[in-house]
Amino acid sequence: ALIINPGEAQIGHKESVEDTAKVLERMVSTIVWRTGAHSGLVAMAENSKVPVINALCDDYHPCQLLADLLAVKEHKGELKGLTMSYLGDAANNMANSYLLAGVTAGMHVRIAGPEGYLPAAEIVAAAEERAAQTGGSVLVTTDAAAALKGADVVATDTWVSMGQEAEKEARLQLFREYSVDEAAMAHAAVDAVVLHCLPAYRGFEISAGVIDGPQSIVWDEAENRLHAQKALMAWLMHRSGLAVVEGLQPVEVGN
Repeated sequence: ALIINPGEAQIGHKESVEDTAKVLERMVSTIVWRTGAHSGLVAMAENSKVPVINALCDDYHPCQLLADLLAVKEHKGELKGLTMSYLGDAANNMANSYLLAGVTAGMHVRIAGPEGYLPAAEIVAAAEERAAQTGGSVLVTTDAAAALKGADVVATDTWVSMGQEAEKEARLQLFREYSVDEAAMAHAAVDAVVLHCLPAYRGFEISAGVIDGPQSIVWDEAENRLHAQKALMAWLMHRSGLAVVEGLQPVEVGN
């Protein structure tokens, strides 16, 4: 493994993303990048001969959703047809990812947050288009109770992400009606499960009683980051011909 920490490289500054991709592809079998702008990941992938994995960017967190949906599947059996509700900062990368990943799996996804903190129109449009193909559905609302009604899965995320520390007090007030606490969970299905990608701030986006209670599958979700990411890397290297993984179908030339 070649680990490059922030500040140790000049990606996009002194060295272009395109040049970096061409160097890294000669050193590694997969590039896993946690960065800011999604456009950088696109440029990296377009210029790399090895797989590029989005480990997190400002717009999406797909690797987290692999772990989350695996945890839900472990507890619920099937994903298709389930209702998944997300409360909080509905304009962040986790909300976008729950929306897109959920409808891809055929789930009915509800996203609730205050005005001005809802998913971008293009994200909603992409989710609706995908839902039409999978049998899922999309609801974006400012009404937390409506989003939670009968939900099988309830998810949330921190209200103050990295780089937003200066907005902390304003955000804590803004999102207080979207806390996943015992009162909120009363609107969900009695057997609903709860997700949080961590770190969690008890008493804010989620109560201690909920995250530490019997409906929480947060620790299974956290463990699944290991299993989901290993599976993703193995599958991508297998598909790209960089490795042969036992149990996966041989890759036909041209596919």
